[in-house]
Amino acid sequence: MDVRILIGGDICPIGRNQALFQRGEAERILNELLPEFQSADLVTANLECALIDAETPIRKCGPNRGVPFDCVRGLRAMGITVAGLANNHIMDHGCRGLRTTMRALQEAGIAYVGAGEDVAEAAQPLCLPLGDIRVGIIAVAEHEFSIAATNTPGAHPLNLIEYVRTMKNLNRECDYTIVLLHGGKEHYVYPSPALQQTCRFMVEQGADLVLCQHSHCAGCYEHYQGGHIVYGQGNLVFDRHPDLQGAWNRGFVVKVSIKSRQTAEMDLLPYIQSDERPGVRRMCADEEATLRRDLEARSAQIQEDGFLEQAWRDFCTNKRDLYFSILRGHSRPIRRMNQMTHFADRLYSRTALLALQNVVRCESHREVLQTILSDT
Repeated sequence: MDVRILIGGDICPIGRNQALFQRGEAERILNELLPEFQSADLVTANLECALIDAETPIRKCGPNRGVPFDCVRGLRAMGITVAGLANNHIMDHGCRGLRTTMRALQEAGIAYVGAGEDVAEAAQPLCLPLGDIRVGIIAVAEHEFSIAATNTPGAHPLNLIEYVRTMKNLNRECDYTIVLLHGGKEHYVYPSPALQQTCRFMVEQGADLVLCQHSHCAGCYEHYQGGHIVYGQGNLVFDRHPDLQGAWNRGFVVKVSIKSRQTAEMDLLPYIQSDERPGVRRMCADEEATLRRDLEARSAQIQEDGFLEQAWRDFCTNKRDLYFSILRGHSRPIRRMNQMTHFADRLYSRTALLALQNVVRCESHREVLQTILSDT
């Protein structure tokens, strides 16, 4: 008998969706998708916020995401069996927010992966028996404000050396392994060359499916050495962003059917979420055809020699003014002014840019800088 797995993108029940989650109204959260979720053997998604009982925001750049802990009712009603916690928002309300999140999930009977009281606990994978198949799940996040350390709670950091060690054990224990990787550039529909290299390496080490979350948009995918890699699937439930209509509201659930220890198939379940109304709903036939066509086109592009490198260079060129302003400590209004006038270019001499490049590129210099900044 087939094992059916559903993997959703980012869940952050804010705005119009919050009350639906607090009341556990799965029918209004998932609408036509609810039977798919109810009939799956395993449902996992990324919880892009803390479940909190008090506002305890940390100091950081970017928004602090936290929702009332009783929003867990919506997760349970949706049929979520495993919550991914390795992301850049799970520590937005500090240790207290992480602990109330883990407690709320435990009390609701929902397993979690990718966070813990220290890095050793956060790194623990899951190995779940589903009939005759054992499914492994690893969740990792790029290094932002949420990362666990030796003696501090947080999310499981992306570390390829530790990943290899973990996979050696999981390959012995599990028949099918999923990696949830919270990384990549937000609102960018392709992987960077480095991200593609990382994901392919993960497959080479034994992962059957690597799923990149965090981009908040549907990206592309590839088949590689017998495994599947998905570079962005979009938000699952995340109320509309005033400046990001369109891609923000469209995505897909990844459906995996494991037929035997040697055979697994992947399909997509496209949807629209949090547009004129809250919740998630199936796309109409024309909308789904358009999403699939665009997805296939981008997936073909990333196989072309030199395409990813040029697309990434173009993307970074467009971000030049923003990043130069960030490095100077500019406020948001000054950053916007710089994007119009490019004045920050005149603040960096050629020698200064070469010194900056060396500090960022050289592993030892970068480690020194990271240590200095972490102690600030």
